[in-house]
Amino acid sequence: MKLEQAKQIANNIKEILTPYCDRIEIAGSIRRRKPIVHDIDIVLIEKPESALIIPSILATIGTLTLNGSKIKRVLYHEEDIFIDIYFATPASWSTLLLIRTGSKENNIRLATTAKRKGWQLKANGDGLFNNHGDRIAGDTEETIYQVLGLPYQEPHDRH
Repeated sequence: MKLEQAKQIANNIKEILTPYCDRIEIAGSIRRRKPIVHDIDIVLIEKPESALIIPSILATIGTLTLNGSKIKRVLYHEEDIFIDIYFATPASWSTLLLIRTGSKENNIRLATTAKRKGWQLKANGDGLFNNHGDRIAGDTEETIYQVLGLPYQEPHDRH
């Protein structure tokens, strides 16, 4: 699917879900501005009172094919594209947004850099941890790059 069409779908979904979220952001290849989009990724922090509302909303826009506590996947009927909804916490927000924005190659580079230092970039979004298990970065995407000793890359530059 072309980027503009995927952005329109993602923005519609974001608009529907926004009243039930403390934070919500479109991630993945749309955030990286890739010309062709294969799925839609959205990261959100739901309002506590919305825990049962969001799944019911997603069920109205497509077929819920994955219904976990941290990720829900919907096959959007109108365009036959998967929409992945990632559920973050305030602590995991930035790391999860970073990882779910990608690219796969960028995530491997970040994780490999961390591993060379004896650290771990946790894919569940918990953050960057040193060899003692202490969280040393993850409050912003920028701090993860900074602590790893890498220049920050804007999403559209993450290849």
